[in-house]
Amino acid sequence: MTGCSVSGNKIRKLEFLLADAIDKGCKHVITCGGIQSNHVRTTAIAATQLGLKVHLVLRSMDVQKAEDVPCSGNLMLSRLCGAALYIVPSLPGGGPVKYVDHLKPRMKKIEEHIRLQKNEKSYLMPIGGSTNIGLFGYIGTFQELISQDLFEKYDDIVICCGSGGSTAGLAIANYLTGTKVKIHAICVCDDEGYFYNHIDQALQEVGLTDVKARDIVDIISGHKGHGYAISTQDELDFIIGVSTTTGIMLDPVYTGKATKGMLKELNENPSRFKGSRVLFIHTGGLFGMLDGQLDETIKMASHTNQVYMYLDKDDDPPKEFTSSTK
Repeated sequence: MTGCSVSGNKIRKLEFLLADAIDKGCKHVITCGGIQSNHVRTTAIAATQLGLKVHLVLRSMDVQKAEDVPCSGNLMLSRLCGAALYIVPSLPGGGPVKYVDHLKPRMKKIEEHIRLQKNEKSYLMPIGGSTNIGLFGYIGTFQELISQDLFEKYDDIVICCGSGGSTAGLAIANYLTGTKVKIHAICVCDDEGYFYNHIDQALQEVGLTDVKARDIVDIISGHKGHGYAISTQDELDFIIGVSTTTGIMLDPVYTGKATKGMLKELNENPSRFKGSRVLFIHTGGLFGMLDGQLDETIKMASHTNQVYMYLDKDDDPPKEFTSSTK
């Protein structure tokens, strides 16, 4: 049991990344992401449980003052861990520009400040913990799937792609075990070119120089909508529709867009899939749903606004309730 507070795909990477941090004698962990990042929340909790001090460099388009930083969603849990938050402005563009030129220099300065002030080592993690160490988390996931009869039950695997590490781990593990299923990754940011380059780099770093990313994974663009962490009303309505009919929770940033995109591809481009038995890997994101973005949609939709005032126990149930349950 991993515990609900570290739920999602990131804990699998952190199992290896934090072990590496401890092995290297680090007392601090410095990582980065969006202000409601699942990765930074999971890192904050897991690292704190291991006695490490956490520093989070967070992108935000809206926050201008420290007192405006909210206490909701993932961010509330990060703050409850006592993590140090460094709010930086978001920049247009995507991919390595945001991390290499915008976030990593700040992380390096924090690392140096800690070294000079406390003479302690820090462990730097890129966005999503997507490194050649972190990818072993999803190589291990693939091993678990094999033990659960993956090859006998499924033809294809679909996963959301936000930083590329989980996708790289699945694709490499599938390649090393004979490419018996087809791996698809639906982008919620950047595009297929960026992620193919990222996975090609991972392949080089782990010594798989005889294969290219395009040979082992199908990166699917065209489903990020208006952009990373920006939702359309249609996307929010889709999330409500899934939750009220299946009980499955999809978040607006990752799994909601990925699931919607997968269903569209299955309907409009079925030939890109190896077969009809498709496994969608849910990567978490539950706490990101609690940032208030869904509030108005929930109140407007009839299925999620079944709220009735029943103040007197001697009264009959409200008429609205009895009519809605027929």
